[in-house]
Amino acid sequence: MINTQQIDTLSLAYNTDQAPLKLSEYGRHVQFMVDHLQTMEDRDKRTHAAHAVVEAIAQLQPALKEQPDWQHKLWDHVHLLADYRLDVESPFPAPKPEARAERPEPVPYPVKSTAHRYYGNILREMITKALELPEGEERNALIFDIANQMKRSYLTWNKDYVDDAVIFKELRTLSGGQIDVENVALTIQHGIAIKYAPLHTKTKKANKKPFFKNRSGNSPSGGGGFKPYNRKK
Repeated sequence: MINTQQIDTLSLAYNTDQAPLKLSEYGRHVQFMVDHLQTMEDRDKRTHAAHAVVEAIAQLQPALKEQPDWQHKLWDHVHLLADYRLDVESPFPAPKPEARAERPEPVPYPVKSTAHRYYGNILREMITKALELPEGEERNALIFDIANQMKRSYLTWNKDYVDDAVIFKELRTLSGGQIDVENVALTIQHGIAIKYAPLHTKTKKANKKPFFKNRSGNSPSGGGGFKPYNRKK
Protein backbone atom coordinates (compact mmCIF):
# COMPACT_ATOMS: atom_id res chain seq x y z
CA MET A 1 0.00 0.00 0.00
CA ILE A 2 1.21 3.51 -0.84
CA ASN A 3 0.61 6.06 1.88
CA THR A 4 -0.13 9.78 1.38
CA GLN A 5 3.48 10.83 1.93
CA GLN A 6 4.65 8.55 -0.89
CA ILE A 7 1.98 9.98 -3.20
CA ASP A 8 3.23 13.51 -2.48
CA THR A 9 6.77 12.39 -3.25
CA LEU A 10 5.78 10.86 -6.60
CA SER A 11 3.64 13.83 -7.67
CA LEU A 12 4.96 15.95 -10.53
CA ALA A 13 5.39 19.72 -10.45
CA TYR A 14 3.64 21.31 -13.41
CA ASN A 15 4.58 24.76 -14.72
CA THR A 16 0.94 25.81 -14.59
CA ASP A 17 1.02 25.35 -10.81
CA GLN A 18 4.10 27.56 -10.36
CA ALA A 19 4.68 31.27 -10.49
CA PRO A 20 5.10 32.84 -13.95
CA LEU A 21 8.67 33.25 -15.14
CA LYS A 22 10.06 36.77 -15.11
CA LEU A 23 12.42 36.02 -18.01
CA SER A 24 11.13 32.99 -19.87
CA GLU A 25 14.14 32.82 -22.19
CA TYR A 26 16.33 31.64 -19.27
CA GLY A 27 14.03 28.87 -18.13
CA ARG A 28 12.83 27.81 -14.70
CA HIS A 29 16.13 26.27 -13.58
CA VAL A 30 17.83 29.67 -13.66
CA GLN A 31 14.93 31.09 -11.69
CA PHE A 32 15.40 28.35 -9.09
CA MET A 33 19.11 29.20 -8.80
CA VAL A 34 18.35 32.89 -8.26
CA ASP A 35 15.69 32.04 -5.68
CA HIS A 36 18.25 29.89 -3.87
CA LEU A 37 20.68 32.84 -3.74
CA GLN A 38 18.27 34.78 -1.56
CA THR A 39 18.16 31.94 0.99
CA MET A 40 21.95 32.08 1.58
CA GLU A 41 22.78 34.01 4.73
CA ASP A 42 26.51 34.52 4.17
CA ARG A 43 26.97 37.54 1.87
CA ASP A 44 30.36 36.42 0.57
CA LYS A 45 29.05 32.98 -0.36
CA ARG A 46 25.97 34.59 -1.88
CA THR A 47 28.16 36.87 -4.00
CA HIS A 48 30.32 33.94 -5.13
CA ALA A 49 27.19 31.97 -6.05
CA ALA A 50 25.77 34.97 -7.95
CA HIS A 51 28.91 35.07 -10.11
CA ALA A 52 28.41 31.36 -10.81
CA VAL A 53 24.80 31.98 -11.86
CA VAL A 54 25.90 34.70 -14.29
CA GLU A 55 28.48 32.33 -15.82
CA ALA A 56 25.82 29.60 -16.10
CA ILE A 57 23.49 31.96 -17.95
CA ALA A 58 26.32 32.93 -20.30
CA GLN A 59 26.91 29.27 -21.13
CA LEU A 60 23.21 28.61 -21.67
CA GLN A 61 22.90 31.67 -23.91
CA PRO A 62 26.26 31.98 -25.75
CA ALA A 63 24.80 34.47 -28.24
CA LEU A 64 24.60 37.04 -25.44
CA LYS A 65 28.40 37.36 -25.46
CA GLU A 66 28.20 38.93 -28.91
CA GLN A 67 26.26 41.90 -27.51
CA PRO A 68 28.01 44.96 -26.06
CA ASP A 69 28.15 45.07 -22.24
CA TRP A 70 26.76 41.55 -22.04
CA GLN A 71 28.02 41.04 -18.49
CA HIS A 72 26.28 44.20 -17.31
CA LYS A 73 23.03 42.99 -18.91
CA LEU A 74 23.29 39.57 -17.26
CA TRP A 75 23.79 41.09 -13.83
CA ASP A 76 20.77 43.32 -14.40
CA HIS A 77 18.77 40.25 -15.35
CA VAL A 78 19.84 38.43 -12.19
CA HIS A 79 18.66 41.38 -10.10
CA LEU A 80 15.39 41.35 -12.01
CA LEU A 81 14.90 37.63 -11.38
CA ALA A 82 15.45 38.34 -7.68
CA ASP A 83 12.81 41.10 -7.67
CA TYR A 84 15.61 43.65 -7.07
CA ARG A 85 16.13 42.31 -3.54
CA LEU A 86 19.48 40.57 -4.12
CA ASP A 87 22.20 41.83 -1.76
CA VAL A 88 25.54 40.91 -3.36
CA GLU A 89 28.82 42.56 -4.25
CA SER A 90 28.07 43.17 -7.93
CA PRO A 91 30.68 44.55 -10.39
CA PHE A 92 27.96 46.85 -11.71
CA PRO A 93 25.49 49.08 -9.87
CA ALA A 94 22.22 47.36 -9.07
CA PRO A 95 19.33 48.53 -11.28
CA LYS A 96 16.26 50.16 -9.79
CA PRO A 97 12.75 48.72 -10.21
CA GLU A 98 11.57 52.06 -11.58
CA ALA A 99 13.89 51.71 -14.58
CA ARG A 100 11.95 48.68 -15.87
CA ALA A 101 8.66 50.57 -15.74
CA GLU A 102 10.01 53.43 -17.86
CA ARG A 103 8.97 53.38 -21.50
CA PRO A 104 11.77 53.66 -24.05
CA GLU A 105 11.97 56.69 -26.27
CA PRO A 106 10.25 56.25 -29.63
CA VAL A 107 12.52 55.40 -32.54
CA PRO A 108 12.62 58.26 -35.03
CA TYR A 109 11.61 56.86 -38.40
CA PRO A 110 12.25 58.91 -41.54
CA VAL A 111 9.14 60.50 -42.97
CA LYS A 112 8.85 59.64 -46.65
CA SER A 113 6.25 60.46 -49.22
CA THR A 114 3.57 57.82 -49.78
CA ALA A 115 3.21 58.67 -53.48
CA HIS A 116 4.98 56.38 -55.97
CA ARG A 117 6.01 54.00 -53.21
CA TYR A 118 6.74 51.21 -55.68
CA TYR A 119 9.87 53.08 -56.81
CA GLY A 120 11.48 52.99 -53.36
CA ASN A 121 13.52 55.51 -51.41
CA ILE A 122 16.85 54.55 -52.99
CA LEU A 123 15.63 55.64 -56.41
CA ARG A 124 14.58 59.00 -54.95
CA GLU A 125 18.10 59.41 -53.59
CA MET A 126 19.46 58.60 -57.05
CA ILE A 127 17.30 61.36 -58.52
CA THR A 128 18.66 63.80 -55.95
CA LYS A 129 22.21 62.74 -56.84
CA ALA A 130 21.50 63.22 -60.54
CA LEU A 131 20.27 66.75 -59.91
CA GLU A 132 23.54 67.56 -58.15
CA LEU A 133 25.61 66.58 -61.19
CA PRO A 134 26.47 69.20 -63.83
CA GLU A 135 24.96 69.03 -67.28
CA GLY A 136 26.78 66.47 -69.37
CA GLU A 137 27.15 62.88 -70.42
CA GLU A 138 27.46 61.48 -66.87
CA ARG A 139 24.21 63.11 -65.74
CA ASN A 140 22.35 61.96 -68.87
CA ALA A 141 23.58 58.38 -68.39
CA LEU A 142 22.44 58.39 -64.75
CA ILE A 143 19.01 59.77 -65.70
CA PHE A 144 18.67 57.06 -68.36
CA ASP A 145 19.53 54.35 -65.79
CA ILE A 146 17.04 55.83 -63.33
CA ALA A 147 14.29 55.77 -65.94
CA ASN A 148 15.05 52.14 -66.78
CA GLN A 149 14.91 51.18 -63.10
CA MET A 150 11.62 53.04 -62.73
CA LYS A 151 10.19 51.02 -65.60
CA ARG A 152 11.35 47.77 -63.99
CA SER A 153 9.68 48.73 -60.71
CA TYR A 154 6.53 49.83 -62.49
CA LEU A 155 6.23 46.54 -64.39
CA THR A 156 6.84 44.57 -61.22
CA TRP A 157 4.11 46.16 -59.14
CA ASN A 158 1.56 47.50 -61.63
CA LYS A 159 1.05 46.22 -65.18
CA ASP A 160 2.62 44.09 -67.87
CA TYR A 161 3.26 47.08 -70.09
CA VAL A 162 3.77 50.80 -69.60
CA ASP A 163 4.51 53.48 -72.14
CA ASP A 164 7.85 55.25 -71.81
CA ALA A 165 6.04 58.60 -71.78
CA VAL A 166 4.39 57.60 -68.47
CA ILE A 167 7.78 56.83 -66.92
CA PHE A 168 9.27 60.15 -67.99
CA LYS A 169 6.19 61.98 -66.74
CA GLU A 170 6.56 60.43 -63.28
CA LEU A 171 10.31 61.12 -63.36
CA ARG A 172 9.47 64.74 -64.01
CA THR A 173 7.11 64.68 -61.03
CA LEU A 174 9.62 63.03 -58.67
CA SER A 175 12.34 65.50 -59.65
CA GLY A 176 10.11 68.50 -59.09
CA GLY A 177 10.11 69.34 -62.79
CA GLN A 178 13.92 69.56 -62.99
CA ILE A 179 14.30 66.46 -65.20
CA ASP A 180 12.37 66.71 -68.44
CA VAL A 181 13.22 64.01 -70.98
CA GLU A 182 11.25 63.26 -74.15
CA ASN A 183 11.59 61.12 -77.27
CA VAL A 184 13.99 58.66 -75.66
CA ALA A 185 13.33 54.91 -75.86
CA LEU A 186 14.13 52.84 -72.82
CA THR A 187 15.91 49.50 -73.12
CA ILE A 188 13.11 47.50 -71.44
CA GLN A 189 10.54 46.86 -74.16
CA HIS A 190 7.27 44.96 -74.02
CA GLY A 191 7.53 41.26 -74.88
CA ILE A 192 11.25 40.91 -74.16
CA ALA A 193 12.00 38.55 -71.25
CA ILE A 194 14.87 40.13 -69.31
CA LYS A 195 16.58 39.36 -66.06
CA TYR A 196 14.73 41.94 -63.97
CA ALA A 197 11.29 41.59 -65.56
CA PRO A 198 8.41 40.25 -63.43
CA LEU A 199 7.80 36.54 -63.63
CA HIS A 200 4.36 36.83 -65.18
CA THR A 201 5.78 38.74 -68.20
CA LYS A 202 8.33 36.09 -69.14
CA THR A 203 7.31 33.76 -71.91
CA LYS A 204 7.34 30.05 -71.20
CA LYS A 205 8.63 27.56 -73.70
CA ALA A 206 6.16 24.92 -74.85
CA ASN A 207 6.88 21.42 -73.68
CA LYS A 208 8.42 19.46 -76.51
CA LYS A 209 6.87 16.08 -77.27
CA PRO A 210 9.14 13.05 -77.58
CA PHE A 211 10.15 12.09 -81.12
CA PHE A 212 8.79 8.72 -82.29
CA LYS A 213 9.48 6.66 -85.38
CA ASN A 214 8.01 3.43 -86.64
CA ARG A 215 9.91 0.20 -87.07
CA SER A 216 10.94 1.01 -90.61
CA GLY A 217 12.44 4.30 -89.53
CA ASN A 218 9.97 6.32 -91.61
CA SER A 219 7.76 9.12 -90.43
CA PRO A 220 4.54 8.31 -88.57
CA SER A 221 2.52 8.86 -91.73
CA GLY A 222 4.01 5.65 -93.17
CA GLY A 223 1.88 3.50 -90.91
CA GLY A 224 2.83 0.59 -88.70
CA GLY A 225 3.21 0.26 -84.98
CA PHE A 226 4.95 3.08 -83.14
CA LYS A 227 7.84 2.56 -80.80
CA PRO A 228 10.37 5.00 -79.34
CA TYR A 229 13.34 5.36 -81.66
CA ASN A 230 16.61 4.64 -79.88
CA ARG A 231 19.63 5.89 -81.73
CA LYS A 232 22.53 3.42 -81.75
CA LYS A 233 25.74 4.62 -80.18
